[in-house]
Amino acid sequence: MIPLSILDLAPVSAGSTVADSFASSKALAQLAESLGYHRYWLAEHHNMPGIASAATSLLISHLAAATSRIRLGAGGIMLPNHSPLVIAEQFGTLATLYPNRIDLGLGRAPGSDQATARALRRNRAETEAQFPADIAELQQYFAPVKPNQLVQAVPGQGLNVPLWILGSSLYGAQLAAQLGLPYAFASHFAPGMLTQAAALYRQQFKPSAQLDKPYLMLAMNVFAADTTAEAKRLFSSVQQQFVNLTRGVPGLLPAPVANMDSIWQPHEKAYVNTALACSVVGDAALVKQGIADFIAQHNPDELMLTSMMHNPIARQTSYQIAAELISS
Repeated sequence: MIPLSILDLAPVSAGSTVADSFASSKALAQLAESLGYHRYWLAEHHNMPGIASAATSLLISHLAAATSRIRLGAGGIMLPNHSPLVIAEQFGTLATLYPNRIDLGLGRAPGSDQATARALRRNRAETEAQFPADIAELQQYFAPVKPNQLVQAVPGQGLNVPLWILGSSLYGAQLAAQLGLPYAFASHFAPGMLTQAAALYRQQFKPSAQLDKPYLMLAMNVFAADTTAEAKRLFSSVQQQFVNLTRGVPGLLPAPVANMDSIWQPHEKAYVNTALACSVVGDAALVKQGIADFIAQHNPDELMLTSMMHNPIARQTSYQIAAELISS
């Protein structure tokens, strides 16, 4: 079995608080470590009431302090929102506190709506265009100090924090290949270009100081429960969340419902089913077979599972069921 990892969007469920979300993430990270998951990533989002991981590096540090072996990282940091020097200092600090455990995944989307993107950093189009240059600058801050280097990342310099490129399009695949970096594809919510992006990344990959051959990680939604009916009910929370996003009313992660047909319109149903096509929902047998089929079809080097469940205990159960594949 290839390595299995977890993407935690730090959901804030209806009826709970951000503090509850952080406690749930801490418990899940500790469980993931005990179950043998390889890495545990958090993602940068802003102005989204249902996602609590806006200060991503701070939450990574919180979870790293509560665990001892599992890799922690960002999946990802949206680099156009930040100065590369600041990110180098933040992740240099993390890598110093938790040696050989920190990953830095990088994306070029704002992780927010347009108004929030402007509040985070002006001239967003310009900063997105300089994404490759920002990555090169970031690499410089993690490399050994050069003679007469005017600006250093302290801490950060010489730590060689592993960088990843994140994406859901051919752009990210091509950039990761050109830079010789591992590539994580967001198939859990944008699977449309999965096959093309994977092929392009592997075909165009150029070895680098960090990586000598392509390394592709794919993400998928996994909702496992004691029964398939219960798994489908739990899955309705993320389905409702996507409907709310399409309507422009993001909010807390909704409680599950027995039937989505009273909630979504036909065009919304079609969109959500397309966006969440890389999902496995069912009992233990269905989920294990679904994961195995996905791996056989796409041949990733690593699989990252995500599960936006309203109930944190049900979420833990889902990852426990999926973890039975780790030792197989």
